[in-house]
Amino acid sequence: MTTFTILNGHQKDLGGGMLIHRFLPAASKQAVGPFIFFDHFGPLDVEPNAKHDVRPHPHIGLATVTYLFEGAMDHRDSLGCFQRIEPGAINWMTAGRGIVHSERTPSDLAGVAHRSHGLQLWTALPHQNEEDEPSFTHTPHSELPVIHLDGAVVKVLIGSAFGQTSPVATYMQTLYLDVVLEAGQELRLTDLPPEAAIYPISGELEIDSQTLQLHSMALLAAGSAPLVRAHDACRFVVIGGEPLDGPRFIWWNFVSSSKERIAQASDDWEAQRMGQVPGETEFIPLPQRR
Repeated sequence: MTTFTILNGHQKDLGGGMLIHRFLPAASKQAVGPFIFFDHFGPLDVEPNAKHDVRPHPHIGLATVTYLFEGAMDHRDSLGCFQRIEPGAINWMTAGRGIVHSERTPSDLAGVAHRSHGLQLWTALPHQNEEDEPSFTHTPHSELPVIHLDGAVVKVLIGSAFGQTSPVATYMQTLYLDVVLEAGQELRLTDLPPEAAIYPISGELEIDSQTLQLHSMALLAAGSAPLVRAHDACRFVVIGGEPLDGPRFIWWNFVSSSKERIAQASDDWEAQRMGQVPGETEFIPLPQRR
């Protein structure tokens, strides 16, 4: 019995040798629960002269969720927030009615060879929260629940699983797990939300005896309780939640239930009315409109 379908995604070059694998949104599936954007970058050996800084840019109608496995980045935003993002922490930035932020290489890693590896996801905000005040919340590794099972370690990044609940606040039912499974071990995933997916980070794994290759996402059937087995030591994430309250329009860095709202945000950014990141003078210009 097939308990999942495969989403292969595509590779995208962000410049400076920064290659990512993007899985959401896809033509066949816009979102998994509230997750409407899924990028996997690395693992990458970053050369000393690499330019991976992301200059100030805007968002509306979404929340960014940044999680690193290796490396570090400095977050700055138009609220005046500064946060060094390191592996194991969850960084949730609610754009709401509008926010501007940058993501840069920390000074201690600039000009130094290092590794970069992580995930950046977006969640779409419910209709009633699309124009909420922007905010930024950092939850360190030490505050996230970690469950040790036979041959498995499950870290609850967002939501609830295996009797533990993450302190990260969300707008709707949301699940995000980081799972490490020892070679030859199995883990049954139960009580999953209505929409859920599994994405392998490293190693080879099976879902209900079907192999899931790297750089592919398994969209799970509603109501399933898949058995995940590791061929060798592997790591994977589980994402999901309740379905969005309707489709969303996505253009550049903007997400909204209204095309007119995206057009307004585009005009606001072009006129530099969305705010500035303190101490930053650069910014990413609005792309040519489609």
